[in-house]
Amino acid sequence: MGTCTLLDLHIDRTAQQVRRGDEVLPVNGLSWRLLECLLAHGDAVVDFDALADQVWAPAVVGEDAISQRVKLLRQALGDDSRRPRYVRSVRGRGYQLCASPKPVMHDTVANVTAEDARAPRRRGRAHRVWLAAGVTASAAVAAFIVIRSGTAPTSPADPVLQRAAYYAGIGQASNNERAMALYRQALQIDPESLAARRGLARALAADACLFNGARERAQDALVLAGQVVRMAPDDAAGWAARGYAYDCLGAMPQAMADYQQALQRDPDDERTRASLAYLHQERGHLAQALQDNLSLRAPERVRFRDVQVARELELLGFTDAAARRHAHNFQLYPDNVFTNIAWPHSLLAMGEPGKAQQALDQALARGTPHPQLLRLQGELRLLNGNRKGAADAFEQSRALRPQQSMGQTLAGLYGDPAPTPGWIAERLRLLKGQGDDGWSDTALERALLLQAQGDEAAALAALHHAVDAGFRDAAWLRATSLFAPLHDAAGWQGLLDTIEADVSAQRARVLAAPWRPTDLDGLSAARAAGTR
Repeated sequence: MGTCTLLDLHIDRTAQQVRRGDEVLPVNGLSWRLLECLLAHGDAVVDFDALADQVWAPAVVGEDAISQRVKLLRQALGDDSRRPRYVRSVRGRGYQLCASPKPVMHDTVANVTAEDARAPRRRGRAHRVWLAAGVTASAAVAAFIVIRSGTAPTSPADPVLQRAAYYAGIGQASNNERAMALYRQALQIDPESLAARRGLARALAADACLFNGARERAQDALVLAGQVVRMAPDDAAGWAARGYAYDCLGAMPQAMADYQQALQRDPDDERTRASLAYLHQERGHLAQALQDNLSLRAPERVRFRDVQVARELELLGFTDAAARRHAHNFQLYPDNVFTNIAWPHSLLAMGEPGKAQQALDQALARGTPHPQLLRLQGELRLLNGNRKGAADAFEQSRALRPQQSMGQTLAGLYGDPAPTPGWIAERLRLLKGQGDDGWSDTALERALLLQAQGDEAAALAALHHAVDAGFRDAAWLRATSLFAPLHDAAGWQGLLDTIEADVSAQRARVLAAPWRPTDLDGLSAARAAGTR
């Protein structure tokens, strides 16, 4: 039921909106997911275990947390636990709706989507950036399912598609594998299903971006999503899925173009808007990216949005505000790999390597493997003079995603035996042949290799090229041990000044804007304000 009624409530499950007459009720976030779960069970009793699994998973919660959320849902609906109209408790068992939801039939096609927090993706080659190649916001993967009502026939694959969407929406590697298997099953049932192609494309791309899968899966995703775009050129979700596949493959211009095509067809697709905002951040358009993320009407539906906002504030120089948000996210989302990367990275950039190591140790113990976590380990070991330990960490990072160029370069530069001049020259030749795909990390990688050659001027020129491509992390440049040999080189301070000049102008724009976050109130545009 895309749209249904529950007594006097009108519930639009596609828009995730509950109305009583003309009044929109404040049902969102976990309260909405709880209501969705109850609606899915009709007026049957839903026990505590089922609620915990279907609303809170993978987090583990007890009956007290569930009861508290039911209380909040009742408050939003204007319900009374003593005389319930909508949700009643069944002592010792769970909860149920007081009446059966009734479908509202339409003559148009309704799109039902699972949660699509477009995760930051990673490039197949170099991608150093810890929030790799696009968000979406997204560890959860959107699964777009078309359910036709009225006179239109229902696809026989719909039950399988709905279950696939459930697993894809959880945002965990094992569940993503289950989703892929179910999407393939749906295609066997209904070979013409666009929803199955979209869902499988997104799950394949997520495997490559989020779960250390092979690059070939993102390439397969690109093929599937391309089929959807050709079969249904006006399908916004198809364009978004193809943009995600390009994003995971590191093709920034193509990803941005497809995301824009998706938003032209569906301006309300906030997950795609968040993904595009991330790419604007990587292009150095920090104020624009921050504004786009803050303008989302349902930010709780975009899983990585809070990580992005904290990162944008950090790059803009609002270090204290960013640190508070990073620390909050780190405690609140222990299963989010990008939160686990962001906080220790931020502490390192703030010049607090001891605290960064403590946070990194905690992040590594959480079971969210990612090359950037291991690269941070290598950087921190270098700061402590432990070159062999750093080499081990860089090699582990390379082994986790052997196709990534930056991982290969770091493992080679710090490995034993030391790299030969011929090896460095060959790496530079390979990078030159790859061309410019819109990312700054290729230039950063070139700078590391040129620095290893002893050519400081060429290394600084490569870093300036990275800045031209959008790199704005001057604090990390100061703090990391990777570029320590350049700190005394002529032109190093000029490089930092170039970054600061651009960031300062964007910082002033944010502070003058009516949409600025409230935690920036009272700050001035000077870099010293709100920084450590």
